[in-house]
Amino acid sequence: MSFPGKGETGVLTETNFPDRMNSSEAAALVKKIITHEVSRHNLITTYREPIIGFLSADDPGFEDLSALFGYKHYAPADLLPGARSVVCFFLPFSPDIARANQLHEDSVAREWAVAYQETNALISRVTSSLVEELCRVGIRAAAEPATGNFDHDSLKSRWSHKSLAVMSGIGSFGLHQLVITDAGCAGRIGSLVVDIDLPVDKPLQKERCRYYATGDCLDCVLACPVAALDEDRPFDRRACWNQCLQNGDFFLDIADDVHICGKCAVMGPCALESAV
Repeated sequence: MSFPGKGETGVLTETNFPDRMNSSEAAALVKKIITHEVSRHNLITTYREPIIGFLSADDPGFEDLSALFGYKHYAPADLLPGARSVVCFFLPFSPDIARANQLHEDSVAREWAVAYQETNALISRVTSSLVEELCRVGIRAAAEPATGNFDHDSLKSRWSHKSLAVMSGIGSFGLHQLVITDAGCAGRIGSLVVDIDLPVDKPLQKERCRYYATGDCLDCVLACPVAALDEDRPFDRRACWNQCLQNGDFFLDIADDVHICGKCAVMGPCALESAV
C-alpha cells in the first residue's frame, strides 16, 4: 500500500522562539482562529458554529487505531516531532445544504457538491492560518489534508480525521460510519497537531446514533443507493467509493475531485443534531 506523505509544518528555530503561551491561552487562540476563518469566508456554502475538541498526543487510542486498521496509524509525532496535542474541529453545514440533498432523492444536490469542495478548501485555509499564527507565538503545528489522504486500495487512511474527532469527544460514530456531533453529521472534519499541551477536558462520551442507542433507526441504511450499509454486515467501502466517484462525474465543472454522495448523512435524524 502507498499512502500520501505527511502534512506541512510551521517551523521555528530554537534561536527565534518568542515567549510561548500557556495552554489555556493557546487553546483560546486556536478557537479564535478557527471561528474567525470560518466567519470571514466568502463562499456559497454557509455554516453553523464550529465544534472544537482537543486530544492529547499521548492518548492510548492511537495504538488502538493501528490495531483496528491492521497497519500503523500515524501518531501525532509522525506528523510533528515533539507533538503534544491534537486539535479537531467539525464545520457543520447550515440546514439548507442538508435539505437540498434530501430533496434530490435520485441524485446529489449541486449545493452538496459545492459544499464538499468549498469546505475542503476552507479547512485547508483554517489549518494554514493555524500553522502560521501559532508559529508567530512559538508553537509548531502540522496538518493533513481534509480529504484524499487515504490508500486507494484499502480505502483507509493513515490519519483518520473521523476517528480523532471521536477520540477528542466532539462526536460518536453512527451506523453510517460518519461522526455524529451535537450539530449532527452533515459537515466536514479537520485536525491539526501542535507541540504544546492543550487542556484536554473531553465532553461526556455519549451515544448519538439512534440505531446504536435503541435499535429502531435504519434511515441511513435505507438511504444508501448502493446498499453499502447494512446493520448485519461490515460497511462496503468499495461500493460507497465507486458511487462517490460516479456522482463526481456530474460535477466536473466544479472540480475533478468532487467525490460525493451524502445520502446517509442527510436522510436520518442525525443530519443536523444528535439523534439521541
